[in-house]
Amino acid sequence: MKPLIGISPTPREADLDHGHFRSYTLSDTYSSAILAAGGIPVILPAHPELIDDMLDTLDGVIFSGGGDIDPSYWNEKKHPAADGFDEQRDTFELQAIPKVIARDMPMLGICRGIQTINVARGGSLYQDIPDQVADSQQHRQHNAGKMRDERFHSVTIDEGENPLRAAIGDETAMVNSFHHQAIKDVGEGLEVIARSDDGVIEAMWLPEMTFGLAVQWHPEMLAAQYPDQARIFEAFVNAAAEKKSSPAE
Repeated sequence: MKPLIGISPTPREADLDHGHFRSYTLSDTYSSAILAAGGIPVILPAHPELIDDMLDTLDGVIFSGGGDIDPSYWNEKKHPAADGFDEQRDTFELQAIPKVIARDMPMLGICRGIQTINVARGGSLYQDIPDQVADSQQHRQHNAGKMRDERFHSVTIDEGENPLRAAIGDETAMVNSFHHQAIKDVGEGLEVIARSDDGVIEAMWLPEMTFGLAVQWHPEMLAAQYPDQARIFEAFVNAAAEKKSSPAE
């Protein structure tokens, strides 16, 4: 059987003609990338009380992109540019990440996902790159008129043994970019494995895990067109398949 991959969505609040609704949204680029890599994607509703039950059924987890994380989690006040907070999502993901790690369940963080993983490990974030990172380049390519599936800037990948270098197969990669926050203080056990030219952290991994990778860009938007980005999902889904087929200890 194909591995079952859980993906955290973005909660939305909407007032419609027939009432107020809280919904969960997720770009189909995530599910398409997982399907192409051989997995079965499922959306994970943000119910912290069900985390263990969800993880019992899954073979891997993606923590996806979305709004900013409440900076109170690393003891900072809100920057004027920070927005999109969702208390339930923050609570769900920050409780789920340690449990995923404890299970050694293959884990992939994307955009907000790398930031949430870092915060869950005791790290902190720059709340606004243009204001807080000196000499930073543009990290929101839509402000430069670039679309989701266009590559925008390069990242340099460490040459050591890590899952990103193994998947990409090169020391550099061209990526897209849609974020205004970034890793500041690196969380416990995480290792930086890629940066953009301005020094902003673009990828990290957790060596204690069989597969624990997080990237700041959106490879799911590039995977259909660029094989190096598709290989990130192939490596992740393959790790989940191996975990699924391994006998329980």
